[in-house]
Amino acid sequence: MHWSSLEEESTAESFCSSGGSSIQFFGDSITVGGAAVLCLTFMDNRTTTTTSNSFAPFARNNTRGGGWEVKDEGERSRGRGGGARGRGGGSGKDRVDALGRLLTRILRHMASELNLDMRSDGFVRVHDILKLNLKTFANIPLSSHTVDEIKEAVRRDNKQRFSLLEENGELLIRANQGHSTTIVETERLLKPILSFEEVPVCVHGTYRKNLDSILESGLKCMTRLHVHFASGLPTDGEVISGMRRDVNILIFLDIRKALAEGMKFYISDNKVILTEGFDGVVPVKYFEKIESWPGRKPIVF
Repeated sequence: MHWSSLEEESTAESFCSSGGSSIQFFGDSITVGGAAVLCLTFMDNRTTTTTSNSFAPFARNNTRGGGWEVKDEGERSRGRGGGARGRGGGSGKDRVDALGRLLTRILRHMASELNLDMRSDGFVRVHDILKLNLKTFANIPLSSHTVDEIKEAVRRDNKQRFSLLEENGELLIRANQGHSTTIVETERLLKPILSFEEVPVCVHGTYRKNLDSILESGLKCMTRLHVHFASGLPTDGEVISGMRRDVNILIFLDIRKALAEGMKFYISDNKVILTEGFDGVVPVKYFEKIESWPGRKPIVF
């Protein structure tokens, strides 16, 4: 398997299935037939037999139980100040944290399948989201949430994954990066980087177990629209997003060379550097150096 910007959240590609079993929610996981799995179940019982390419890595149709099941993509509690612990309510903190995780999934990956009216810049009406027939990972229906709770989820998100926009008396929300949905147009979502001087550091965080595959084939977008890079190291105070904090390999990009040879780069509102590479791949020849983390020992490649 080749690894890509999916690493920021999760690289697992297996699916969860309840098989019609009873489901109980416990924080970031749910219990199905005695086994804890990471997923969430749509509330309705519609029968659907196909998924689009963008949705396939995150959901499957539950033909026995009806409706969709959607994996938690790995939005870990460390980035949100704690995970949900309640069984259908919990504290206000748990309630909002679970809402934020579901918003990430919807806004990055699920707009088409949910028939959301998403603009090409990624914005969706907040009221449209609150009408969706879904439950959060705290087992709370979206329709039970309020606009103020969505605002609080945005405010509380440590990685600033969302933006809010008030337009013509309506409140809209979008994910700042990380999309797989092709509704979003890169040029409308992100700001182009025109000079390497705008981003003196461009680094991709990954794991040692993935390095051989990356060195063989480069960094790939996979199901995402872009490969993600951070503008600094995990310990830099100004770096809020772009890589997971538990990475143990850092791949530094020669962005000056890549720009000079025609690779396009962009930066999101939360300062994540993104590129489509060439045909969805950032070739190894643009790697400037590779280091272990946190030891910062050079790795020959």
